[in-house]
Amino acid sequence: MLDVFRGLKHLIKVSHVKTDSPVFRLHYSATVIILMSFSIIVTTRQYVGNPIDCVHTKDIPEDVLNTYCWIHSTYALKSLFKKKPGVAVPYPGIGNSEGEQADKKLYRYYQWAILFYTPRWLWKSWEGGKIHALIMDLDVGICSEAEKKQKKKLLLDYLWDNLRYHNWWAYRYYICELLSLINVIGQMFLMNKFFDGEFLRFGLEVIAYMDADQEDRMDPMIYIFPRMTKCTFFKYGSSGEVEKHDAICILPLNVVNEKIYIFLWFWFILLSFLTTLTLIYRVIIIFSPRMRVYLFRLRFRSIARKHVDIIVDKTDLGTWFFLWLLGTNMEAFVFRDLVTEFSSKVDRIVTAGYSAKESTCFCC
Repeated sequence: MLDVFRGLKHLIKVSHVKTDSPVFRLHYSATVIILMSFSIIVTTRQYVGNPIDCVHTKDIPEDVLNTYCWIHSTYALKSLFKKKPGVAVPYPGIGNSEGEQADKKLYRYYQWAILFYTPRWLWKSWEGGKIHALIMDLDVGICSEAEKKQKKKLLLDYLWDNLRYHNWWAYRYYICELLSLINVIGQMFLMNKFFDGEFLRFGLEVIAYMDADQEDRMDPMIYIFPRMTKCTFFKYGSSGEVEKHDAICILPLNVVNEKIYIFLWFWFILLSFLTTLTLIYRVIIIFSPRMRVYLFRLRFRSIARKHVDIIVDKTDLGTWFFLWLLGTNMEAFVFRDLVTEFSSKVDRIVTAGYSAKESTCFCC
């Protein structure tokens, strides 16, 4: 069975250069792997079994009936799920459906995953490998002093030449995080629509079912993913009349589906919660320069407070975010020297610029 998942191994590769947050990586890496794995499991018949097996009559070929019922969907009766199996009904949701069209609950299935990778694809295109190119192996810390000095000079020149050009670059990343939240919430509403309004409260109903009295409770997993359903097949008889054949279908795949979707419900809730917290954190960073100072000092303890203050007070959010990503991927002491030199240059030149303006105004 391991050979089936061999094609997913390229999704598990983790780059040593990090240009995003751990929560963002959960969307495009962990979630995509989970969804693709589940899709492979439910579509690999030799490990799960046939998706449907219908009880058929001799004059209808088995493959024909199974294929028809799988394609055109099967159904159960909503009013019969609370009746006692083996007494009032043979199985929850199964019984006489004559004249009960409005009571029918149809069952269909689908798979998806690509939408979770879309924000990552956008950020990868916008970031363009800039961080990887600029760290120039300064993350390993084994360069010679002359080589380090030359690379730091190149980095300082780049930072100074692009001092006011990283704001939109940072906001693009924040937009991608917002898109991740929109996607996971949209996926939940999409599945809720697909499951006739049952998915949004699916996890809560499963928890409530576990605590409910055994005589009164109805298993929500069987209601959404029944093991047995009904199927109606029509064919012409020998005299040309339309004949109706009522079939009982067993859905062994639903034993797997119910576990998959209850896991996905909790996973999507967790992703939504973590991503919401991340976006609140981003809003605080945008509107609170003092928080940027605190976080930078907390993450890079070797850098003196005065240098961090200069970076935050005399540059913009984009420069702060760009330096944050550089520091995440660079050797600590090399990054400390880089920030120290850069902040000193910013302080010197920006302060000189303000003094020149004040002098000009005074002379006027």
